[in-house]
Amino acid sequence: MILPAALLLLGALTAVLAPRLLARADWPDREPVVALWVWQCAVAAVIVCCALSMTLSAAAAWHAVGGPVFATAPGPVVEAYALGTSGLWADTTAVTLACGGLWSAVMLAREVVRARSRRRLRRAELRHRAPLLPGEEPGTGPLVVLEGERPDAWWLPGAPPQLVVTTAALRRLEGRQLDAVLAHEKGHAQARHDWLLHCSAALADGFPQVPVFAAFRDEMHRLVELAADDVASRRFGRLTTALALVELNEDRGVFGPCPTARADVPQRVHRLLTPPNRLTAARRLRLTAAAALVPVVPVLLAFAPGLRALG
Repeated sequence: MILPAALLLLGALTAVLAPRLLARADWPDREPVVALWVWQCAVAAVIVCCALSMTLSAAAAWHAVGGPVFATAPGPVVEAYALGTSGLWADTTAVTLACGGLWSAVMLAREVVRARSRRRLRRAELRHRAPLLPGEEPGTGPLVVLEGERPDAWWLPGAPPQLVVTTAALRRLEGRQLDAVLAHEKGHAQARHDWLLHCSAALADGFPQVPVFAAFRDEMHRLVELAADDVASRRFGRLTTALALVELNEDRGVFGPCPTARADVPQRVHRLLTPPNRLTAARRLRLTAAAALVPVVPVLLAFAPGLRALG
C-alpha cells in the first residue's frame, strides 16, 4: 500500500518548501496576520499528513484498527485500499508515527504546565510587589501599576487577565504612547497569541531536528509582535507606537551595536516609521484561501482511492 508513503512524502515536501517560500516572499512583514495564518496552515498540513499516514498504516497492519476505520465503507472502497496486503513496514510506520503523536501531546502538555507555573510565579511576585489595599479585592481591575525603575509593560494572561505597567513606564510614556502600549498588549490577548507561542514551542522542543518546527517557533515570536504593533498603530498612529517602543527599550541597549534578547525592536521601529505598502484586499483573500487549502490536499489524497472506487 503506497498511500501512507505518499502522504509522508507530501508532508516532507511541505515541511521543506513552505519555510523557504515564506522566507523568499516579500509580503509577510507587510501582512503579519496573513503570514501567521499561512504558517499555521503549513504546519497543520504536515501534521495532517503524518496523522493520515499513521491511520492508514495502522488500518493496513491490524484488523482491529482497519475494521472500525472502514466499518461503514462499501466493499469496493475497502478493496481499493488493499487492507491486509502490507508488510512489516506498515506496522513500523504506524508505531513510529503514533509515538511521534504521543510525544507531541506530551510536549504540548509540558509547555502548558510550564506556562501556568510561570504565570503563578509572576502573579505571586505581583501580589508581593503590589499588595492589595485595605478593602480591595483581587482581580478587580485589568490594570496593575507596579513600582519599578525600568520602563516595562506586559500582559499577564489567566483568570482574570491583567496588564502590568511599571511606574517608570508611566513617567516616560506620554498619554497616547501609553495608550498605544496598552493596545499592543491587548492585541496579544485578543488574538490569543500565547497559545500560538505554546504550540510552536512544544513542536520545536519536541522535534528539534525538524527545521520547519524551529522556523515556525521563531516566526511566531516575530510575527505576533508585528501583528500587535499593527493593532496599536491603527488606533494611535505609527509614529506614536514607534516612539512608545523606543521609550520602553531605550535603556535595554537594543539600539546599540551588540545584539540583545530584543534585537527585533529596531526592525519593528523602522517598520513603523517607514510603513510598507499593504497588499490589496483581493490578494489577502487569495493568500488566505490558498493557505486554507493546503491542509485539505492530504485529505483529498487519502480519500482518492475510495473516490475512484465509487466513481
